[in-house]
Amino acid sequence: MRSTGVRTRQIPRELAASVEKPVESEYRPTVATDVGRAVLAQRHGRNDPTFTASTPLSAGGIVWRASRTPLGVATLALRQSAAGTVRAAAWGPGAEWALDQVPALCGRDDDTDGFDASRHPSVSEWHRRHPDLRIGRTDLVFDALVSAIMEQKVTSMQAFSAWRSIVTWYGERAPGPTPRPMFAPPTVDGWRLIPSWAWHRAGLEPPQSRTIVETSRRGASIVRAASTAADGEARDRVFISLRGVGIWTSAETRIRAFGDPDAVSVGDYHLAHQVGFALTGHRTDDDGMLELLEPFSGHRQRVIRLIYAGSALEPRRGPRLHPEDHRDR
Repeated sequence: MRSTGVRTRQIPRELAASVEKPVESEYRPTVATDVGRAVLAQRHGRNDPTFTASTPLSAGGIVWRASRTPLGVATLALRQSAAGTVRAAAWGPGAEWALDQVPALCGRDDDTDGFDASRHPSVSEWHRRHPDLRIGRTDLVFDALVSAIMEQKVTSMQAFSAWRSIVTWYGERAPGPTPRPMFAPPTVDGWRLIPSWAWHRAGLEPPQSRTIVETSRRGASIVRAASTAADGEARDRVFISLRGVGIWTSAETRIRAFGDPDAVSVGDYHLAHQVGFALTGHRTDDDGMLELLEPFSGHRQRVIRLIYAGSALEPRRGPRLHPEDHRDR
């Protein structure tokens, strides 16, 4: 068993009811950490086949996550105690990798040095209410990039539905006693081999599916270059070099895979409106958003997370968009 700075303990009975014996560990954060908020940021909609949360971690619930690690598929189960300790169990060939990565997933590597919440009174108040907010990272670059590509220029509902369909059809069944059937994403080569009719059936537009297929052909080199890049700007250059990948997709990938505290998803349909409303009481555009966030340079994503955590969201102004379904055409 690998340690994550951590003392081994028995896991809850419901986690141990598996044919395969799990690998177990504990992680004790050195600062206040809302593990549920950090990890749930990686979920792709309520019916994500890679993710299940039984109840909030603050109420003794368990978060289940299936992933394809560099060592193979793994299922990870996390529970946080009232004292803050994270108890973890993992199954599958990638179990030890998944346990080693738990601290980063929970936000251990999130460096708050230089963050001055007092630059805006509302940010200061949200930070006071949520001092345990941490930005986690998966270190799984290709899966983060694929999920971001799926979400380009479509509604969240469309993107999450496509992710659910493709991962369920072409991914790998997650090991362990998961509360429902769960699946890990395909391999890098597996994404490339998905037939065109499957993308269409899943409801994904051709530009996105072509970008994913083309990106998978360079998957290993992309992961290597992004993982060794010096900073966010260097990672942007890696991702934007891919045809069909722009600044929004790069920022989303940086946030998910690397927990980048400064990444801003410029071009998002809702984000600028929400930031403007939260910080000024009025909508703004991308340029206005960047101007408002400039005093927090280095921690702009942190401010965005605090905005959403602080419930300072703009009320809906109209009915929800119902996109046209072209799959039967």
